[in-house]
Amino acid sequence: MSYHSFEELDVWKRSSNLMVEIYKLFKNSREFAFRDQICRSALSISSNIAEGCERNSNPDFIRFLHIAKGSSTELKSQIFIAERIGIISIEEAKNIISELRELSSMIHGLINYLKTSSEKKSHKS
Repeated sequence: MSYHSFEELDVWKRSSNLMVEIYKLFKNSREFAFRDQICRSALSISSNIAEGCERNSNPDFIRFLHIAKGSSTELKSQIFIAERIGIISIEEAKNIISELRELSSMIHGLINYLKTSSEKKSHKS
């Protein structure tokens, strides 16, 4: 796997698309603090992937990927609550949770790849 920037990573593309979906879904919510926290969690996923990618070392990238994975779990918890209190529908929650599970798996796979990769700086070629 070779890449030059975070924009090339499918996991970043999907996480940024999810952020846009989350923003659109919650933008009219009157639960301002809850909405803002959900948007921050969603934004944190793609932001940490991007920041870690630019760190020039696999250990740093891995650390930021762990943060992104944690943010995806935080968002998952918030989505469960949003559905339970009636801010979003069951179907909307299921779709987001499904995407978060896939993103978490993709992040985990990238972490494993970076841990086992002998290419120290192949992502900066």
